Amino acid sequence: MLGGLAALGGVALPAITRAGDAGFVTREVAPGIHFRRGRDEDASAANGDAIANVGFIVGRAAVAVFDTGGSREDGERLRRRIGEVTPLPIRFVLMSHVHPDHLSGAAAFVRDRPQFIGHARLPAALAQRADYYRTRLDALLGAGGVGPPVVPTRLVADRDEIDLGDRVLRLQAHDVAHSDCDLSAYDPQTRTLLPADLLFVRRIPSLDGSLTGWEQTLAGLKRMDAVRAVPGHGPVSVDWPSGAGDLERYLGVLLTETRAAFKRGAELGEAVETVGRSERGRWLLFDEYHGHNVTQTFKEVEWE
Repeated sequence: MLGGLAALGGVALPAITRAGDAGFVTREVAPGIHFRRGRDEDASAANGDAIANVGFIVGRAAVAVFDTGGSREDGERLRRRIGEVTPLPIRFVLMSHVHPDHLSGAAAFVRDRPQFIGHARLPAALAQRADYYRTRLDALLGAGGVGPPVVPTRLVADRDEIDLGDRVLRLQAHDVAHSDCDLSAYDPQTRTLLPADLLFVRRIPSLDGSLTGWEQTLAGLKRMDAVRAVPGHGPVSVDWPSGAGDLERYLGVLLTETRAAFKRGAELGEAVETVGRSERGRWLLFDEYHGHNVTQTFKEVEWE
């Protein structure tokens, strides 16, 4: 069991709605905000890379998609689910960051001609990584599992807003944190924060940017007037800011113990074997990702 986990957020218990696609379930975490919980697993042919939390927000006039899933089929299933919930047009697709479990379904939404919105650094990250990710996923899921690349058509360098009709979402581009192109959204109407992979719950975080930057970004998000948040991985709703507690503790342990190891002259291999072992029983997929996190943190500490 995982200790110290935040309770599910929301004033009332959120409704569960089942899609026609077997196994595709969305939860209405707040009025008009629907999310599918990803599998707490690594990507595989069996799960179709449906491992990230993805969903959509419904306004009076339009829909915004928040991340599109880990494969083209995952995106298609999300798109069909939207059609079951509302006839409104999909005018915006928010692309939270470069990782393929969040963006590989984007091709499913091209026919809707939405604005694809991402961090100002996302195009460069896609140019650097998209071919590699596509090759890996094609080998895992079969050729065409990802579909043609989709690049953002609207970039956010700092802050922006989109209007869904009586519902304005506030967008924020962050400094280097979980990745170098993290984009979050906030719905003031329901006080719901959509931080994507800036928040992991239960599943071990994965560091692909800056640990100190992530800590600073998380501190800023905690000051927001939100009552719930939708993690990029884990339950689709947690209380905010208490839902950040486990992630905050893990990042703190990782940084403190890595600094201590570096100061005493430990080599990288020793740090990987010793840093943060107290966290092992608290996270799913710890053995798969923690060593990488220590390695990334060690490199960052070397330059302090």
